[in-house]
Amino acid sequence: MRNIGNDESSSRELYLDLLINILTNMIYGDPSFRPKHIGPFQSNLRSEGRDWPTVAHTMAGLQRLQNVRALAQRVIDEGIPGDFIETGVWRGGCCILMRGILAANAIKDRKVYAVDSFAGLPSPKPLEFPHDDGLNLHLYPELSVSLEQVKENFSRYGLLDEQVVFVKGLFQHTLPSLEAGPFALIRLDGDLYESTYLSLESLYPKLSLGGFVIVDDYGGVPACQAAVSDYRTLMGIDVPIQEIDWTGVWWQKPRVPFPESE
Repeated sequence: MRNIGNDESSSRELYLDLLINILTNMIYGDPSFRPKHIGPFQSNLRSEGRDWPTVAHTMAGLQRLQNVRALAQRVIDEGIPGDFIETGVWRGGCCILMRGILAANAIKDRKVYAVDSFAGLPSPKPLEFPHDDGLNLHLYPELSVSLEQVKENFSRYGLLDEQVVFVKGLFQHTLPSLEAGPFALIRLDGDLYESTYLSLESLYPKLSLGGFVIVDDYGGVPACQAAVSDYRTLMGIDVPIQEIDWTGVWWQKPRVPFPESE
């Protein structure tokens, strides 16, 4: 249990502790609908983000939410310029946490971008993206959450305001032409090779030096890992990938740009 103090920092930490526990619904413990783990709430599965909650506003689990919290706080403390963005938001939990972190730090000059089709995942295109063959997540209606519902979820936390920007549509239609940036924190949660690669291709060039990339599905979805590997290889990115838990990873964009070859 965190020691309760009277200073502003302690109040901020307590708020964010509670926010994460509510977003994951560790408090009431709703059942899971994930095919692998259908049944009653199990705290270990929820903590690791291995179940699909019926009620909670995120399926990322405690460890990945704590990672968002830690990296977002580093961005603020170290003055890394830019907004926060997530591609693939489901019920909005990680973006709600990002907005909560800004609120807890009284930050008024950064925004949170929530990018999603708000109509579920797209069908795979195996002829164009072979790694996505058989990744039929579009068949799960539970993964489709409307924009109106996500906005309502933000509103329930008192975090729906002009610092949250919703970008609706398939990534291929929205990300290449997105007029936003720079970004200090990019979080990718699109599962598919196509979605992951397109997110990196569109957003990584807009990531500030010293900014962070988080990839939710790296360890759990081979197609996602392949997309990350291909993009990093193409762009010559060799900074270490850091593990969060069994699936989530992150890395930091170097603060100093690579020298141009002579």
